[in-house]
Amino acid sequence: MFAILVNFLLLPLTAQSDATTESSFAKVRPVLETQCLGCHNPKLRMANLSLASRADVLAGGKRGTVVVPGKPRESRLLAAVRQEGNLRMPPSSRLADGEIAALEAWIQAGAPWPENVAAKVPGKLNHWAFVTPVRPSEPAVRQRGWVRTPVDSFVLARLEKEGIAPSAEAEATTLVRRLYLDLLGLPPTPEETAAFLDDRRPDAWPRLVEKLLASPHYGERWGRRWLDQARYADSDGGSRDEPRQIWRYRDWVIQALNADMPFDQFVVEQLAGDLLPNPTHSQLIATGFHRNSPIQIEAGTDREQYRVEAVVDRVDTTGTVLFGMSVGCARCHDHKFDPISHREYYQLFAFFNSTDDWGNDRPRYNARYNNLVHVQGPLLEFAPVDVIATRDRVLARLVELDEKLDDYKREKKPKPDDAFVKEIEAEVAVLRKQLPKGLEGSMIQRELPAPRETRTMPGGDYLAKGEPVQPGVPAFLHPLQKTSARANRLDLARWMVDPRNPLLARVVVNRIWQEYFGAGLVATENDFGTQGTPPTHAELLDWLATELVRSGWSQKAVHRAIVNSAVYRQSSKVKPNVMERDPRNQLLSRQTRLRLDSEIVRDVALSASGLLTTRVGGPSVFPPQPEAAMSASQIKKTWKASTGADRYRRGMYTFFWRVTPNPALVVFDAPNAMVACTRRNRSNTPLQALTLLNDTAFHEFAQATGARLVREAQGDAARLDRAYELALSRKPSAPERERLQRWLAQERDALASKPEEAKALAADLEVALWTSLARVLLNTDEFITRE
Repeated sequence: MFAILVNFLLLPLTAQSDATTESSFAKVRPVLETQCLGCHNPKLRMANLSLASRADVLAGGKRGTVVVPGKPRESRLLAAVRQEGNLRMPPSSRLADGEIAALEAWIQAGAPWPENVAAKVPGKLNHWAFVTPVRPSEPAVRQRGWVRTPVDSFVLARLEKEGIAPSAEAEATTLVRRLYLDLLGLPPTPEETAAFLDDRRPDAWPRLVEKLLASPHYGERWGRRWLDQARYADSDGGSRDEPRQIWRYRDWVIQALNADMPFDQFVVEQLAGDLLPNPTHSQLIATGFHRNSPIQIEAGTDREQYRVEAVVDRVDTTGTVLFGMSVGCARCHDHKFDPISHREYYQLFAFFNSTDDWGNDRPRYNARYNNLVHVQGPLLEFAPVDVIATRDRVLARLVELDEKLDDYKREKKPKPDDAFVKEIEAEVAVLRKQLPKGLEGSMIQRELPAPRETRTMPGGDYLAKGEPVQPGVPAFLHPLQKTSARANRLDLARWMVDPRNPLLARVVVNRIWQEYFGAGLVATENDFGTQGTPPTHAELLDWLATELVRSGWSQKAVHRAIVNSAVYRQSSKVKPNVMERDPRNQLLSRQTRLRLDSEIVRDVALSASGLLTTRVGGPSVFPPQPEAAMSASQIKKTWKASTGADRYRRGMYTFFWRVTPNPALVVFDAPNAMVACTRRNRSNTPLQALTLLNDTAFHEFAQATGARLVREAQGDAARLDRAYELALSRKPSAPERERLQRWLAQERDALASKPEEAKALAADLEVALWTSLARVLLNTDEFITRE
């Protein structure tokens, strides 16, 4: 009897009945699975803590014990979920009162856990974006006649479910301007607009789509978007912001997109073109993708620190651009929300840690001899081997002599006639004459003969040496196939484009969609992780992703599916009754008005003026800009305005200094090129209007437009028509015509009475008048907007 009584008294702290155990655990298990195990599971062990079993719970984590059976007040877990101290769990929300009460009762009961029961790890590993997409069937819709491509069926099915009708098709002039701006980044000429309006063939629209996809300007328009992600710039960044040779990478991107290079090949050549068998010059230039990292060469900098920062930039860029995830969060610690551990971050880091980059094993930067080849190399150089060898030998010797002379002067403080100084100066004079000038090249990646050791860096500190790691990939994705004992960047690139990858194709098509509708089907285009927004049309996203792969990774195939759809061709006019229900147009019941990108704002003005240079590719150019624009740099750079055809090149060819970028590009939200940009901001500020009105370049465009109107049309009415066709791809409405004719009469009188002001616009009074009108049209919202 005594033994029975003792067992009874000990029951709450030990075995308890199976019924009691299961009842208590049943209430807390859903809380653990939905709120805790995404991070604190046996694989990730955030803070070295797993809550997947009773043994794990009682073992605690790096902060110590988290649960003391039978003692809720001493249990850190309860304090964390009550958010009573600095540690608050979950980090971005709060448990319901009932969930907290269930945890407290479970701990009070001794934290019971039925035998042979494991909590299911949810969330992160079962997250929709981490599951390989399966091609969905096209849904049935009632308004089948509205459907032009499968894209329409997915959108219309959702609209019909919500009881919302799609918008009517936009006017033909709006559609043709929309398509030209979207595919080429250039407006149609009046003649091109007229040709489409006069084309009565039933396939006129698909024909126009194919014509534009075949245009060399397609690669410019969509290449600029990829260059945002590649953080392309023409300078190093950092305090010196020296120019770099990398414009050939920009041209490679344009050419690859024009050729519709399969996207899997597009990725492989950029990540590891140098590791392909017998790589071509083109494949080497493609590796400039990860040479776009900023470089800090200020005197006194730790070259190893900035080499590490360059590798970190490449890991983070790879994560942002190709995973669509914030991989960089795991640099210092396990990712708080997504299944990427601190160790896995440095396994990715190891892929990029053995490239040949400027570090402590290379000469310091020497401002006197500007040995940028030592800093920015390796380069693919376009000069005879012996000339390059001479340059390397002479430049290395000059830098060596300069450092030796500096040391000597600092220590000896010699007189002007010092023999040692004169000897060195004499050798320098000879070497200067031998140094080849003007060698051209392109920054590329190159693997070291032997890989560097990679260790984790606790806290992200490059001086902190953690455990050694080998190249590897996050375990929540498909396994890596290695071609040798140690995986390399080529293995990573091929793993990235494996069709089993659930992320890449979705991320790519989502960003394409974003360009056409202002927001992606996943609004958080740079976060497909557990904290990102779910897709508004999940099946459409998966259809587009599988279509990209099915078409042989053809991006043009995705463009065709979208721009041929009825969804794309809708009017952008807002319907008040729908605006209340769907203010962000997530259901896609209309098109979206989009302010043009900064480069395209310049391009449409160039096009209207007739000044546009249509040549594709080549070195970056220097269009006119305000004189004070370069003053912000520590080392003031010169900006000599280009002349001739280069003065009027498209915006994407403007030389982009990272520290002092072109003001007209910045004011219209061009990215800073310091980090990957997957979505540009679209602001609306007074400075933008002032730029269009007063900037040197835009004033020149207005003058050229005015002269063009006088030259190409006779009489006010004809010139008004021509002005609208050049600027807005349509004729003026009756109210617009009447208002502008009154304005022209007033402005003509005003200029005639003030000839000096007229001459400031143009030598000829009539040209000055139409220059004034051009300044008006080129400063309208419609001019810089894609309807």
